[in-house]
Amino acid sequence: GDCFPCPQEGCPMMGHYADRFSEKLKRVDQKYFLNTAADEPFATWRQKVFIKLSGVKKTRGDINLVYYDTQGNSKEYEVANGDLSQDDVYTKYLDVEINPKNTTKIEFRWNKAIFSLLWARLGAETVNIIHGADG
Repeated sequence: GDCFPCPQEGCPMMGHYADRFSEKLKRVDQKYFLNTAADEPFATWRQKVFIKLSGVKKTRGDINLVYYDTQGNSKEYEVANGDLSQDDVYTKYLDVEINPKNTTKIEFRWNKAIFSLLWARLGAETVNIIHGADG
């Protein structure tokens, strides 16, 4: 808890993804961060998520994915928020705390902004999740 908040340019990561912060390697006394899960085995699984929306053309709100595992645990991750459009594909890297081998269900959840003027319906045309040995 002593190392946050991160600088405005982001937290330089150590480990497999450290090469994404090449400019930060030039700094003196640079701090590095390692994402971990809250519980044992403390591992996280990096997944790249692509979501293509269907439904209304544009609206405001947020898109979340909820992961469920074989032991009844669940964890929600935000993929996007703000102005949403079915013309865009929303992409994000998630460090998921639920092991893909134990995942039983992934739920697409859309929350409409409270002050949105539209009683909009929004769904996922496609949700692609990529994970593997390279993260």
